Amino acid sequence: SFAEVKCSLCVVGIQALAEMNRWRDVLSWVLQYYHVPEHLPPKVLELCILLYSKVREPQVMLEVGSSWLRDHANQSLPEFGSVLELYLVHVLLPLGRFEGAEELVRGCDVFDSEQQLAFLGTICDSRCQWTRQEETRSAAEEQQDPVTETVLGALSQKLLTMLTLLRRALRSMSNHFYLLPYKKMLLATFLLYLVVVRLDPASPTSLPFIYKLVQLFRQAWAAVLSPIHRPPIRD
Repeated sequence: SFAEVKCSLCVVGIQALAEMNRWRDVLSWVLQYYHVPEHLPPKVLELCILLYSKVREPQVMLEVGSSWLRDHANQSLPEFGSVLELYLVHVLLPLGRFEGAEELVRGCDVFDSEQQLAFLGTICDSRCQWTRQEETRSAAEEQQDPVTETVLGALSQKLLTMLTLLRRALRSMSNHFYLLPYKKMLLATFLLYLVVVRLDPASPTSLPFIYKLVQLFRQAWAAVLSPIHRPPIRD
């Protein structure tokens, strides 16, 4: 029939998307053809549950599976029991939805009393395992906190020491800078300028350039040194 052909084509499409590593687009692509989760064929829904469970994204199928299972038309299908089992094992239990899983098993008429007891035992075992994992994770975090604080304390101490050394080095450089012979610096700068530009100091055309050089040196002198520490300059 047309419904069977459509379902088979969707199964092939899901497998193709999964092989192309486009599993995030599977659910939205399927819903383009079936519009609402309640109309999904059991085979398509089972394949989606298994796919998102394999990629460790079971929360994607949480609302979709719940809507499908609550639909009265789907509860009369022969595949309802297998879909419910996959939903419990691969969606609810990995997400820690133990209370919802117990309510779903107790309110389901598809399972007999023996099957209900078996599923409730599976839920109980999964809850105990979940609790042990949470306790182990909490203990590991508590042990990691003192180590992290120790490492951060050592890094802070090293950073403080480096900043102290840097401040001392800058202070030493500034003190050394104040003791430099400024007249010799001015003369060396002037001679370097003459060598690079190749000007003749006796030439009248060189006077504007020499005057600009002196003005630049005075401006730099005034910008770098405060009036308190500024030694006198004589022309």
